[in-house]
Amino acid sequence: MLLGVNIDHIAVLREARKINDPDPLDALSIVKRSGADQITIHLREDRRHIHDEDAQKIIENSPLPVNLECAINEEMIEKALFLRPHRVTLVPEKREEVTTEGGLDVVKNFDTIVMIAQKLKRAQIELSLFIDPNSAMVDASHALKTQWIELHTGMYANVYAMLFTNLSRTHHSIKTLELNRESLHVKLHEALAELSMASKKAHLLGLKVAAGHGLNYHNVTAIKGIEEIVELNIGQSIIARSVFVGLENAIKEMIGLLR
Repeated sequence: MLLGVNIDHIAVLREARKINDPDPLDALSIVKRSGADQITIHLREDRRHIHDEDAQKIIENSPLPVNLECAINEEMIEKALFLRPHRVTLVPEKREEVTTEGGLDVVKNFDTIVMIAQKLKRAQIELSLFIDPNSAMVDASHALKTQWIELHTGMYANVYAMLFTNLSRTHHSIKTLELNRESLHVKLHEALAELSMASKKAHLLGLKVAAGHGLNYHNVTAIKGIEEIVELNIGQSIIARSVFVGLENAIKEMIGLLR
């Protein structure tokens, strides 16, 4: 299974003090040396972590393919076309959210994405759509002739956290998942089944399948078991782990779980 390392959270640390250290550019050779397959970055509209200059330097200097996540508005697409990453992953984006919550509504935004897909194809940039794991979104993605989909694993990760960590006993508890353990086990099974179904359907339609969001060293094993998923994009948990063991070791530990 391929691993894309999302290095946004290196920039999050930098922005905490609004200085120039740590520089996400310094991660590129480490990610490559550690055996990962891709660099992933999210250039958000509010530039809360990765900035335009970061994105340009990373794409120009990365020894690995770069997957640029961005919203579907015109400014961000023009920026992506200028930067020319290997792949663009279209994601939903809200200014008030801490991280991307939920997949892109491909059905609702179909006409907009058609135009974006045409522009990216002319620029020879791969297109991926970050979607929730359901049939309607997979069908719409196939109709758009995208090369990739990335399945949103947030529901699975949230249920897993409520079941197997102390999240349910903190003020960070997910209110809609404050259920008894039996109900949470059912929801966990359902979330995995949805991911498996969507992956199988996409694979049969000729789409390459990635997945990501909320994955970590504890919950990633079950996702690895879905054979149609060929790539995971993981960021926060790897960067958090690197604080204690270093970035190279953190990436190698994750790769050890995936291969």
